[in-house]
Amino acid sequence: MKAHDGMYIDGAWRPAAGQDVIEVVNPVDEQVIGTVPAGTAADVDTAVRAARAALPDWAATPPAERAARLGALREVLVARADEIAGTVTAELGSPLKFSQAVHAGVPIAVAGSYAELAATYAFEEKTGNSVVHHEPIGVVAAITPWNYPLHQIVAKVAPALAAGCTVVVKPAEDTPLVARLFAGAVHEAGLPAGVFNLVTGLGPVAGQALAEHPGVDLVSFTGSTAVGRQIAAIAAGQVKKVALELGGKSANVILPSADLAKAVNVGVANVMSNSGQTCSAWTRMLVHRDRYDKAVGLAAEAAAKYGDRIGPVVNAKQRDRVRGYIEQGVAEGARLVAGGPEAPRETGYFVSPTVFADVTEDMTIAQEEIFGPVLSILRYEDEEDALRIANGTVYGLAGAVWAGDEAAAVAFARRMETGQVDINGGRFNPLAPFGGYKQSGVGRELGVHGLAEYLQTKSLQF
Repeated sequence: MKAHDGMYIDGAWRPAAGQDVIEVVNPVDEQVIGTVPAGTAADVDTAVRAARAALPDWAATPPAERAARLGALREVLVARADEIAGTVTAELGSPLKFSQAVHAGVPIAVAGSYAELAATYAFEEKTGNSVVHHEPIGVVAAITPWNYPLHQIVAKVAPALAAGCTVVVKPAEDTPLVARLFAGAVHEAGLPAGVFNLVTGLGPVAGQALAEHPGVDLVSFTGSTAVGRQIAAIAAGQVKKVALELGGKSANVILPSADLAKAVNVGVANVMSNSGQTCSAWTRMLVHRDRYDKAVGLAAEAAAKYGDRIGPVVNAKQRDRVRGYIEQGVAEGARLVAGGPEAPRETGYFVSPTVFADVTEDMTIAQEEIFGPVLSILRYEDEEDALRIANGTVYGLAGAVWAGDEAAAVAFARRMETGQVDINGGRFNPLAPFGGYKQSGVGRELGVHGLAEYLQTKSLQF
């Protein structure tokens, strides 16, 4: 167990204002692996002031130089990839191979993409008799979640820095160690003091202080819809911009012409990935009535293979929450075909890979975000019925469509009320915009659309 001291503020590790600490627990064995300072409003204020002081010079730095700094940061992340993966595995419980490929690999790709964008983006354009300048919005508060702890930091920090903004990050209290590692990478990459700042702490204390701080120009938050509403309300009172990536209840629609076995197996893998702790996971599988029983059998078989291959959920509270949803699904009449609420291990925050059949769209498990390895399979009558069910939640973050004819899948996807749809198992693209419709959020991350979130426009008329 290691006690980590200080906050990374104004280019150095500085003592926290208070003495309270947060214990970081390994969800595999429930052992405390470290502590970090529990930041206060005073720490937040110091960090925001540092970011505000650094803003003029960083905003005036030529984009090519900002690009070079981001490129240097990417190289440090590459060099520290094994350390990143090991740290995420220790504090999140993710299997090491997944941590290496995703938790370390994806942030490297995203950082590299913004190094390239910073060098090529048209921060100035001419339209008619005007010149339009795209300028940094200012000081950014980045409040990040635990499920993809480094990716979510990089997906906010990299575009903000590319835009010329300065940043204060408040990472999730369950996974602050990789955030500290990232601060070290920023320092090694040579970013100017105050451009990036890190304050660890609890959401209701440090997170709220950061969202409320009058020196912050934009709050970028990823997390629950309930907290997103609170942040939006705070920001509205100050006429402050927000970027919110919130909950999801994504539909995996398998049209009658699809390769059923492939669609089911990929769909189950998507839900079980990261122990189901993915806001864009396809947690509702929609299957035509004529192929429903076959799909249920395939899904149960596929889920059984993940019994000892997935990690735990992040903490005891999350474990109990997911098991509560499983119990509620049974109580409301859904049929368990794999898994269940029973603890698969005596130690650790593990949840069994679970599949429900005979789920109807009005059931709680079909409407609310569970954030665990739980799949619901729903039956539909025809394509219009499938579309109605797919769009029948308050969320609209992601989804998938499978069909023998790609054009048919695209036509269906175009009618889905969601921000991102995978066609026949489409691959992740770090340049494509990611974000939600409806109560899944406001704004976009990744690629040029993610960069635009951190810019404001000024037009000069001639």
